[in-house]
Amino acid sequence: MSLVIRDIAIEPNLVLAPMEGVTDVIFRRLVRRIGGCGLTVTEFIAAEGLKRNVKKVLEMAEFDPDESPLSIQIYGRTPASMAEGAKIVQDLGADIVDLNMGCPSKKVCAHSGGSALMKEPELARDIVRAMRAAVDIPFTVKMRSGWDHDHKNAPEIAYMCQEEGAEMVAVHWRTRTDKYGGVRELDTLRAVVDKLSIPVVANGDIVDAASALDTMAQTGAAGLMIGRGAIRNPWVFREIEAAMKGEPIPEIDFLERKRVLLGYLEDIRDRFHSEKGTLGRFKKISGYFTKGVPYGSELRQGIFHSQEIGEAIDVVESFFDGLPDRLGPRHAPFVPETFKADSFQPQVAK
Repeated sequence: MSLVIRDIAIEPNLVLAPMEGVTDVIFRRLVRRIGGCGLTVTEFIAAEGLKRNVKKVLEMAEFDPDESPLSIQIYGRTPASMAEGAKIVQDLGADIVDLNMGCPSKKVCAHSGGSALMKEPELARDIVRAMRAAVDIPFTVKMRSGWDHDHKNAPEIAYMCQEEGAEMVAVHWRTRTDKYGGVRELDTLRAVVDKLSIPVVANGDIVDAASALDTMAQTGAAGLMIGRGAIRNPWVFREIEAAMKGEPIPEIDFLERKRVLLGYLEDIRDRFHSEKGTLGRFKKISGYFTKGVPYGSELRQGIFHSQEIGEAIDVVESFFDGLPDRLGPRHAPFVPETFKADSFQPQVAK
């Protein structure tokens, strides 16, 4: 099944979800280099910060010259500010502007942004209308299934977004009160798909080929959005793409894993220009990235206790270089163990 947002073909129909503190330009670059991802989305960005030209906020909106298609996601609760933020996103050169109507973050919901907008349909409509009128580029919306289990109003909110000019909606099966738990329920997503004529992208616990194919079968969605599973296994897009084509799942060997991890470290170093900033970000991401690696706890401890970048590099190289001898010559290339959604909880922009 294809995913087309107006005239932008998302090929393959797999999207990297926006994740606070994760999906900066460096992580998105890592995912694009590995392949299999058709659309990348920035972490959520405050429209007010864009309006005020805040340096840190503008840095969050940076992207590589060859990063396309790219969607920049913004949040807020004032229609005029959101419209101005959307204009800025368009002027920055993004292919798509996305409205965050699903983030469960307290700091966002406290100001009635993110998923809190699902409790205020009229305000949500005004924001959607204002943003649509402000830009010429494609406009999309991301939401949860509802605020809570008694108010799963995603079908109605998504239909409103469509009627006001949104050209794609992404829906996470969780409600805001579920946060990162809850019982997987795809009927609401199916109801959204059945109600809309624009593309619907399904989101939530899509972590491997099996969960991807199951979600597509149960919802009929035009595409899939992947978040936390991509931190644990950034090859997941390639794996799902292969499964959708009926091809064998690609095997990831130790050399590939070492290459990608060290390449990510070098990219962080180029961006942060400081030992502390580089090590801090590398330790954060590698803690997720190395889950499921044989003897991975040793690797994580070595990285976490590194005081210098050179020390972290030595830890990674010595670990992976010695792994084949520890596992034996017949050990298969590395394939992550089954992902458990509750095994780690980074803040995810929904």
